[in-house]
Amino acid sequence: MSVSWVAGTVRAKALTRRRLGAAGARALARCTSVSEAARMLATTPYGHDSPAEPSLAALQHAAGATLLWHLRVVAGWLPRDGADAVRLLVAGFEVANLDEHVARLRGLPAEPAYRLGTMETAWSRLRETASLDDVREVLGTSRWGDPGSSSPWAIGVAVRVAWADRVAAGVAEAAQWARAATALLLVREVTLAGRRLDKTLTQRATPVLGADFVAALSPAAEIPALVERLPSDTRWVLDGVAGPRDLWRAEASLCRRVEDDGFRLLHRSGFGRAAVVGVAAVLAVDAWRVRAALESAARGGSGTALEAFDAVA
Repeated sequence: MSVSWVAGTVRAKALTRRRLGAAGARALARCTSVSEAARMLATTPYGHDSPAEPSLAALQHAAGATLLWHLRVVAGWLPRDGADAVRLLVAGFEVANLDEHVARLRGLPAEPAYRLGTMETAWSRLRETASLDDVREVLGTSRWGDPGSSSPWAIGVAVRVAWADRVAAGVAEAAQWARAATALLLVREVTLAGRRLDKTLTQRATPVLGADFVAALSPAAEIPALVERLPSDTRWVLDGVAGPRDLWRAEASLCRRVEDDGFRLLHRSGFGRAAVVGVAAVLAVDAWRVRAALESAARGGSGTALEAFDAVA
């Protein structure tokens, strides 16, 4: 074990003390306004990136920025193979940047980009594109691959499936989470939104989830029948999901599973990649819970808003 791995793992584990935690997130969720939530958040580690003029969107973005900053710090302490693993995990922030860039190209409101630094894959080129066709061209010449279409939907789904494929191939400890998240994404898009996967998306999804599952995806498919076609280590993500309207519960279950697995990796591992992946997992779920708590505060922090937060977080 190299000195870099020891130093990076120690620094990563120390960052887990900078979580808000479930109890802290629920206190945030009980705030009665965004302004009150902003004042509370300013006293926590998430206050590092607090916006000057807080809004729900700005505070949620700041929570993500805090997570990204922590993971960039960890990567800076790790040897090259460790930093590469973190880069794969944080590629979701490049996906988020691309979502906002696509919205901007369509003339829609968009959030500012996350600062990726050395964690980027192709963002420095993507942000310079001036049309959706340009976006597709740049993706096709990068590790993201050609999405097969210039439509916003195809671009969004294709890069998410590509992200899952890269994580599954490069970070074994996170492979199951990546497959589960992709299954949830595709089931939601096909059975709830009524979309169909084109040839390119079918080809991309097959290595991640298997040909049987991908072939069975259709707007008319019954979710319990789809579960049987998933890889055996992925079926848990749709446990208890009878129909499309239950999918929001599956997302919450996924986050809880990632957090539980992350703590197991963190506590059972010594110095090395497994422990770092565990830290990344628990920090990511904490940021997700903070974002949900902010949504509750924006809705008054009581009644159905707080009940909804408790149901998912």
